[in-house]
This record gives sequence, structure tokens and C-alpha cells, in this order.
Amino acid sequence: MKQHTLIKKLGKNHFIASFYRIIINFPPFRWARDNIKNQKFETDFEKFVSLSNDSQSRFTICWSDRYPCLEDNTQVTGFDHHYIYHLAWAARILAKTKPGYHVDISSSLYFCTIVSAFVPIQFYDCRPAEISLSNLTSDHVDLTSLPFEENSIHSLSCMHTIEHIGLGRYGDPIDPDGDLKAIAELKRVLSHGGNLLFVVPVGKDAKIMFNAHRIYTYNQIVSYFYDFELVVFSLIMDDPKLDDFIEHADPKLTEQCNYGCGCFWFRKK
Repeated sequence: MKQHTLIKKLGKNHFIASFYRIIINFPPFRWARDNIKNQKFETDFEKFVSLSNDSQSRFTICWSDRYPCLEDNTQVTGFDHHYIYHLAWAARILAKTKPGYHVDISSSLYFCTIVSAFVPIQFYDCRPAEISLSNLTSDHVDLTSLPFEENSIHSLSCMHTIEHIGLGRYGDPIDPDGDLKAIAELKRVLSHGGNLLFVVPVGKDAKIMFNAHRIYTYNQIVSYFYDFELVVFSLIMDDPKLDDFIEHADPKLTEQCNYGCGCFWFRKK
């Protein structure tokens, strides 16, 4: 049975699943596992060479050119649930709202490059991307002091970003209230009737995992945007027993999460 499959089956018992992860990564067990993978790699190489008589005129096949990829032989394609789902969620909203252009503040560059195929995107980050694509611009910005006029942006996103502000992880100044300052700026620049796609980690407890990120409660985020309309709340769960992505989520489900992903579609009144 594949390792990840067994972990999934054990997922309903978090203690057993955690213990299993510790055991399989214990140095002697890890060495044995890696040794088996290396032996299979060598066997597969020898088999490939033996079957490649007709292919050798097309390619050279040398042991010195090997490039082992030993972790991809899985039964299903793995992915980062937070990033796959929240980016798909945001892209679908933009496909629905069809803005003339969209401003993104430090979200995923994958999101910006793909969505720029059908919506002009202005991407801003404290570390601007040196990228060249049509319909996409990139520039530097201080997230706690955005260079835009009040009520000037109709379509705005800031996803999986705010939780980092002020922790110093990305070279930004240490500031315990950095996230609140950035939220105030997002609220300031969004136009009346404008849409904000806002994504942060959510869970049953508010905590700081220094210096990686903050985890918020649902009620915290709603209170920060008390003067905005919440159009849709979607949730990416962190519990394998439950659905991964819930588009119209009951906020109470966040109380079952330690590190869920809250997707808030806000509209400025």
C-alpha cells in the first residue's frame, strides 16, 4: 500500500496517523525506504537501456546523465489544497464579475499570470516580480501604505498575504499590528460597490505561528470588515474526514479547523 494512501486511511485517527508519520521518517526506516527506491531506480534504468536499442539513435542514454525523481510514483496527484482551491475560487469570481481590470496585492503570481489571459492584472508586492506578459504589470508596494487614491479600485484581491504582514518573514518591518494596517489600506482604496477577494488562514483559535503566519478566527475577520458586505464565505477544510472545499460554508465549520483557509468575498457598501 502506498504511504500516502495509508496515511489517508489512518486520517480518521489523528494520533495514529501522526505516529505513523514519525515512524516512517525515523532515520533507520527512512534509510531503508530510500534504499528500496534507489534499487528500483537502478533496475528501471537497466531495463530501459535494454529496451532502447532502437531509441539510441535518437537519444544518448548515460548513467552520468541520470536525474532521479523518486517521489512521483503515486496513485493520485497530490496538491496544496489551500493554494489550488483558493486560487480557483478567486478566478471563478473574476470570470463572473468581469472587471475592466483587477488589482492584486501580493497574492500568488500563478493566479495573476493565468487570470491575466482574460482580465488585465496589476500585481503589486514588496518584492515585485520581474515578469513580462501581456495584460500583466508588476510593481513595488508597501502593503501598509498603498499608493492609490481612496475609493479608486473596483476589483481587488489580497490572498494568503495579510497573515504575514509585520512578522518579518519577507523582509518587512516587525509590527504586531501590520496586518491591521494593511487591512485598513485595502478598505480605504476599494471603491464603493467594489469587490475584495480576501483569503487568510482561519481556525478555532487565533494564534501567531511566528514568523510564518497568523491564524484568525472567522469572527475576527468579519469584525475587521464590519462595514463591508460579505457576499460569499468559502472554506478549505484541514480535516480529511470532511469535504476539502466548501463554496458556501457555514462559518461554524471553522471551529473544526486548526489551519483552514477562509475565502471571503467582500463588497464595499
